[in-house]
Parts: sequence; C-alpha cells; structure tokens
Amino acid sequence: MAGIRWPPEDPDLIHTRATQTVTASDLISDDDRSVAADSWSIKSDYGSTLDDDQRHVDASELLSTCNLHAASDYSSDKEAPDANEVEPSVLGLQSYWDDTYVEDLANFHQHGHAGEVWFGADVMDTVATWSRRLCIDFNHDENTSVGTGGESESSDEVDKDLSRWNVLDIGTGNGLLLHEMKKQGFTNLTGTDYSETGINLARSLATHNGHTDINFLVDDILDSKLEKQFNLVLDKGTLDAIGLHPEGPARRIMYWESVSKLIAPGGILVITSCNHTKDELLEEVENFNQKTSQDSQNEAGNSSDFQYLDHVQTYPTIMFGGIEGSRVATVAFLHG
Repeated sequence: MAGIRWPPEDPDLIHTRATQTVTASDLISDDDRSVAADSWSIKSDYGSTLDDDQRHVDASELLSTCNLHAASDYSSDKEAPDANEVEPSVLGLQSYWDDTYVEDLANFHQHGHAGEVWFGADVMDTVATWSRRLCIDFNHDENTSVGTGGESESSDEVDKDLSRWNVLDIGTGNGLLLHEMKKQGFTNLTGTDYSETGINLARSLATHNGHTDINFLVDDILDSKLEKQFNLVLDKGTLDAIGLHPEGPARRIMYWESVSKLIAPGGILVITSCNHTKDELLEEVENFNQKTSQDSQNEAGNSSDFQYLDHVQTYPTIMFGGIEGSRVATVAFLHG
C-alpha cells in the first residue's frame, strides 16, 4: 500500500495527530488494511522507494482524518462526538488502494520492498502478541476474567490451543499482520481484501517469506461471499477506511452486519483504530446491538451481538491541553 509519510513534526499539529517520521529507506509494510487507511510511516526492515513528495501529499490529507485518541478512561462534560463523523477522503475509495497496490507490487518485484507498516511496526507486534494472550486466556477458562492464568500452560498445550483458532484478517493488504500471527503460534490463517492486486501482493510476500500456508482471498467485507465463520477476526484500520468513504455512516452499518455473520458464536473481534477511541468503538457497538435487538424481536435471550472483552492498555500516550491520549486504540469484543 502506498505509504504515508508524515512531514517533520510541528507542535501546532499535535491536536490533529502526533506522528513519527523516518527516512524512506527505513519503511516497511505490515499488511494491513487494504482498506486500512489512516496510518503513519514507521521504521522497518524492508525499506521503501516510494516518492517523498507523494507521501507529504498523502500525509496532509491524513491530518484531516486521523484524530488524537483521548485516553480510554477520560470523561468530559462536552457532548460526545458522533463516532461516524469523519470527513470523507480518497483513503476510503477502492480505486485509491488498487492504485496503491499496483505500485507496491511493482516495487516488490523490482526491489523486494514490502511497502509500509500501517499504524507502525510496534502496533502490529502489539496486536499479534496481545491477541495471542487474549486467546490463550479465553481458552484457559471462559469463566475467568481475561488476563489471568493462561500462560501457565505448557508450550505444547498453548500451541494446541492456538491451533484451534480459525483466524480471519479483514482488509489484509499485504498480509504481514498474518505473518506475525503465525509467529505467535496461530496456524489456521485467512486474509481477505477487496483489492485483487493487494491480494496478489500478499500472496507474493507470503511465498517470499515461507508462509504459503496462509490463505489469501479476494473478498469485500461489505459484500462478503465467505461461507464459513471464524473464531478470531482481526481489523487493523479497515473500519477506519470504510468510515472515510463518502457514504461512510451507511457503510459502517453494513460492516457490522457483515462481521457479525463471519464471527462464530463465542468468537472474538479485535479492532485497531486510529480514528476512534475505545469508548467511541464501544458506543458504536452498543448502537449496533440495539439495532439488532430491534430487528430480531423473535430471538430470545441474546440481548447483544457484541460484548466488550478487553483493550490494549500499553500504547504510548501524550498530553495535549490537559488531556492524555494515544494515537491508536485496540479493542476486543466477544460475539454472542
């Protein structure tokens, strides 16, 4: 995917999004989010030959789409913003990502470069390791609160537990997040993206890195043709990008309707966003749950489709205007 290079940091821009900038030779790609849009360039092992001027153009547009996340527990007497209130952007259009992957695929074949790490290499690693811990703990005792005890299992038991998880990465882009998930011990891995060129890139990178057992498919999450359900669904930036489409609010509803069909009962959804805080994601999920409840009055006992499970609490934070915030939020929901 076309990487987004942030211009030199200006304190006046902190209110929009604090970022990191590095030289072009340091950039890598983490699959994510064909659809995954708003993200910043980050140091990597792969490198990039993408044009710096274009990165500055992309970055200036991103400054109007990414928001500084207020800390999860922050409360305010101001009216809460609508989670769907995001200015439309080309980053929400499939044509943008198709063009991006054409360039990335050419760069890979010519120079061996994977592209960009969306949300940064540290975030990608955190999502993978945190998801592993989440699944181990969940397997260990579904009646025990998340975060206790699972790592006491033997290595063989952990590997056996993780092999049971059927994992889907939606908006997988170049697929590198699934490479990290495989390193964590997951073996049943599928990545989908609505860009055929993006999937070609993901397959090429997987073959190059010896991960031919990862399954990559062309599929649009808003009109999914997948016929199976998954125990763990990952989204790192896809919901963000969907919200940047001119018809973002309507498409976000379509997203939740589709995702709810793809996650098996008792499965987990892990969303990573740079446009929404944990609390905003919780509000959006609750709105969807209420809509679902109203639409299916004949269903008894299942009052909500998604329930909050846990969230990453280790991301770095900054202070601005007396408010502590982070650049990204990762939240897990249990599907009822």
